[in-house]
Amino acid sequence: MHLKSIVQIAFSTLFFTACDDGAYVNFYDKNHTKIDCLNYIPSNKNELDNKLSKLYNFDKKCKYKLNLEYTAGIVCNSSFNAPKKTTTNFPNSYIRLEVKDGFKTYYSYYKDLTSSPDIDDLENAFDRLKEDLLNK
Repeated sequence: MHLKSIVQIAFSTLFFTACDDGAYVNFYDKNHTKIDCLNYIPSNKNELDNKLSKLYNFDKKCKYKLNLEYTAGIVCNSSFNAPKKTTTNFPNSYIRLEVKDGFKTYYSYYKDLTSSPDIDDLENAFDRLKEDLLNK
């Protein structure tokens, strides 16, 4: 293989991985059908829940319910992860957005984080959800 080809492959790989935000997105509707509304009822009254309530004009009559879940300060004591924990920024929190129709999950967004979830993480997650799922 020529050096030029190797450099092109390496650059292409670097370019495409740099654009990935590391989130796991799953469409449970195989057609990726977009929806027109979302319903959100905050489970907690904290900064992230309050911010999410202001990011979109939520409709209490909409059948698609948005759930926000996040956790910080996760400790993993598995020896399996010891090398990774000592050589990388090992995640200790996450943020998850799920859209459900009744008990059926319609869409999910999940991202591991190396610090406590903040407003920027929430806005990025919700922007991705809007792009992927909402018609408006």
